[in-house]
Amino acid sequence: MSQHVNAKSVTRNVGWSVLSKTSTFGLKFVTVPILARLLTPEEFGAVAVALAVVQFLAMIGGAGLASALILEPKEDEETIHSVFWANLGFAFLMAAGLYLFAEPLAGWFGATDAAYLLRLMCLLIPLQLAGDVAYALIARRMQFSRDALWNMISESIAAIAAVILALAGFGIWALVAQLFVSGVIRLAGLFFVSRYLPRFRFRLDGVVRLTRFSLGLMGSEVANFVTFQSPMVVISRFLGLADAGAYSAANRFSSIPNQIVLSGVMGVLFPAFSSMMHDRQRRSQALMLSTQVTTLLLAPMMFGLWALAEPSMLVLFGHQWAAAWPVLGLLALSKGLLTPCSTFIPYLKGSGHGGALFWWAVGRAVATTAAVAWSAYSGTLIEVMVALCVINALVLVGYSWVVFRVDGTPFLSGFYLSIRPMLAAALMAVAVRYALDNYLAHHVHPVLQVGLGIALGGAIYAVLILVTERPLLRKLLDLARPSRAKTVAGLP
Repeated sequence: MSQHVNAKSVTRNVGWSVLSKTSTFGLKFVTVPILARLLTPEEFGAVAVALAVVQFLAMIGGAGLASALILEPKEDEETIHSVFWANLGFAFLMAAGLYLFAEPLAGWFGATDAAYLLRLMCLLIPLQLAGDVAYALIARRMQFSRDALWNMISESIAAIAAVILALAGFGIWALVAQLFVSGVIRLAGLFFVSRYLPRFRFRLDGVVRLTRFSLGLMGSEVANFVTFQSPMVVISRFLGLADAGAYSAANRFSSIPNQIVLSGVMGVLFPAFSSMMHDRQRRSQALMLSTQVTTLLLAPMMFGLWALAEPSMLVLFGHQWAAAWPVLGLLALSKGLLTPCSTFIPYLKGSGHGGALFWWAVGRAVATTAAVAWSAYSGTLIEVMVALCVINALVLVGYSWVVFRVDGTPFLSGFYLSIRPMLAAALMAVAVRYALDNYLAHHVHPVLQVGLGIALGGAIYAVLILVTERPLLRKLLDLARPSRAKTVAGLP
């Protein structure tokens, strides 16, 4: 790493990453419901299925080489350029394969009419992989503050373009344009921030050396991808594009809190944990602190969305989607159950426990896909969401056991500390839901239901956190003080 990693640098970079996501939150909060009102569930479903295929192939094409590059002890120009050209070569091979086999793939996913989308969106694969090396350099140098502005610009312009095109009557092409506009601007920003310019240099032995390490990372990333994307594929195949569209719209909206917090936190924590690979005490303390903080931030958003799903769906998405409110609520609940696990992937990757990460990711992918497939084959979309909640509750316990065992932390004490903010959020959500069902729903307009529910939930959660998390709050206050920032969480 070119920059010494300490509590102050990690906190600053996490702050910038989260800020870049938060700045686009308001825009996405508006644009997702607008697009849902203007487009049909089938259009949402077709794009979502095509994007899942593209992202999967892009992940395989990258082979985890960029992630391995982050862990290199120093920046070697020949290795960096070699990884770039290897990534680009794999990307075009994957894109060509997708173009040729678009029709049978679309048919297998139960979306035969979406073959033309697969052929067009195959261009997203080289567009995405061309920026992997530049992002790896940014992550190595912990320069997330410089990357934040370009991320905000790309997401904002793409979202605005999608809404304009949807209003102009372009239908499904509004969603496709959003992906390409964001990808092009994001790629330009990555090259600008990293100051990386590809040169035609290629050394096979350097790629082979990185590949030996990266295959383990790629395997776990593929398994995690299957975990997150298999519900969309299964729903499309067994329940049809309309249900896939309802799931996609609800998933887009319920994922906004994760996009704000996790995408900012996880990108920083991977290189940070890598720098602590041989210091167990610092690594363990950083794991617990980051887990508690992400749970403290994310859990109330996800459980609160579960409590307010019914009026929120009506207010934000309109009557066309109102009946899908249980899907939104159960999706938010399933994601909320996993908030304590948010830091586990970067921890296992950065601390050199790729084997544990791989086998756990494979087991989780198999269990999630099997549970979703069984419930979709024999039931409805609601039953699929219930199955996700059940499997994620089991994942929470199992994943925590794996990570705390690797870390050497006693399971019961570590598990209790990590889920305590989540328990407070769950109690808050139950109280808000009770007030909504017994008082607010009968006397208050849906818009006011959402507003009053947020205010009530925020007050209840604040009181519960002040009572239960005083040691954590004191630690965070200490971290904010310059004179003591370096001693918090064992980071020098």
